[in-house]
Amino acid sequence: MSLTLQEVHDLLSRRGQTQYGLEAINQLEHALQCANLAERAGETSETIVACLLHDLGHLLAAEREGTVEHDTTEDDLHQFIALPFLRGLFSDAVLEPIRMHVDAKRYLCLIDPGYWDDLSIASKHSLEQQGGVFDETQAHAFIAQPYAEEAVRLRRYDDLAKVKDKQVPELEHYKTHLAAACI
Repeated sequence: MSLTLQEVHDLLSRRGQTQYGLEAINQLEHALQCANLAERAGETSETIVACLLHDLGHLLAAEREGTVEHDTTEDDLHQFIALPFLRGLFSDAVLEPIRMHVDAKRYLCLIDPGYWDDLSIASKHSLEQQGGVFDETQAHAFIAQPYAEEAVRLRRYDDLAKVKDKQVPELEHYKTHLAAACI
């Protein structure tokens, strides 16, 4: 059931042209911007790849449903959908930040007083679908998990990766990081 690197590349290339939810960019632009921010911050190849692939579940859900893009009216649990397809390809250093990036938003809303204000309207909408802001107990349990810090950094890059017409490296640029992150 695992995808190959070529299949991941093809999926991003083919399905990535679809609109990224309610944002002003498409899925591939979002993925590339997120990975670029991680790379510029000096993250490991594993974290850069997690940033590149964190929303792959949206593309897989749309493909499975035979639709052009994913439905934004309800939570599609995209953070979990991609994991079985990527598990044979990447380690937990890639998979866990992907799995936890939605919960990282819920966590940041609690611990960072200005975080909610900086979220896009679309992110605020999806937060409600994804369970809302964590309480103290949930936040402590979240941040105690392995790779939670990476998931929080991924989330911050994710939030900044929604800039229309931003120039970033193409998908081909990330082949080295993808290969380095493979198990």
